[in-house]
Amino acid sequence: MKLTITKRAANFYINEIPLQKDDALRLFVRVGGVGSGGFSVGVQKDVPQPTSYTIVQEGILFFVNEDDFWYIDGMTIDYNEDINLMTFDNPNWTNIDHPDKKE
Repeated sequence: MKLTITKRAANFYINEIPLQKDDALRLFVRVGGVGSGGFSVGVQKDVPQPTSYTIVQEGILFFVNEDDFWYIDGMTIDYNEDINLMTFDNPNWTNIDHPDKKE
């Protein structure tokens, strides 16, 4: 499992949620939806499980539970200040709207 969360993305979450140093934020997958298909990445304050993948950025513990490893593995989460937009890039996916992970 590999996940990159940039400092810009971490600071966006810190300011928007808001988060304090040592808070834990779970990243999870929301599949489908009316008219959208595909998936999106959700966030929620939570406590990691012993088997969770964890990464610390800007004093915040970000984690992914095993059920979501397949979707999030290889992802880079960033924040583009110029257009005020979170970006989720994963070179393992050929089509982010309808995942078909490359082998």
